[in-house]
Amino acid sequence: MDMMDALIAGGWLMIPLLGCSLLATVIIIERLWTLRAKRIAPYGLGQEVCSLVARGQVNLYWLEGHSPLGGVLAAGLRNARLGHEQVRARLQEAATAVIHDMERFLSPLGTIAAITPLIGLLGTVVGMIEVFAVIVSADGVGRTAELAGGISRALVTTAAGLTVAIPALMFHRYFQRRVEEITVRMEEQASQVVEFLAHYRGEIGFNEQREGEHPGAEARPS
Repeated sequence: MDMMDALIAGGWLMIPLLGCSLLATVIIIERLWTLRAKRIAPYGLGQEVCSLVARGQVNLYWLEGHSPLGGVLAAGLRNARLGHEQVRARLQEAATAVIHDMERFLSPLGTIAAITPLIGLLGTVVGMIEVFAVIVSADGVGRTAELAGGISRALVTTAAGLTVAIPALMFHRYFQRRVEEITVRMEEQASQVVEFLAHYRGEIGFNEQREGEHPGAEARPS
């Protein structure tokens, strides 16, 4: 039985299963590309920001465009004049938004992993009902080969549902773990900057001119 025969044999319930399969594939590819630790929270950015602060040169627009972590750190630096606790609170707010973005589409992927086996089971139940309807008919007993083929076709939807659900569940768990790891990396670097600011006694200079893409452009004290 090739792919097309399986789709036909599974009946109309193969349509939502196929749709779930395509949607899960798109989500997995998109999340694999998006949830890259180097893109979201590159190593060394916290230390680089501390060095720029110490030199009095921090380009906040460069920092915001550098990475999501850079945007979080820039949000904290904008409130540096308000005190240590305000910086920490602003960092937490900005980090929450980044984490929410990292978790995008994970709920639909988990839903697909949960419902596709049920759709497959429903297809099998419907198919078995049709098989038993043939059995109770007048000439059903003599149609053994046809009944066996009907049972085989009824199980196609269950196999299809599991085929979609297993990879979806695996990638859902994998992405959840990836989000946790990136979140920990962000927290470590943000804490590094917060501690540096808490013990820094000089003026904090930063540049908010959009023209400058350089981290150390003309600075002004905060």
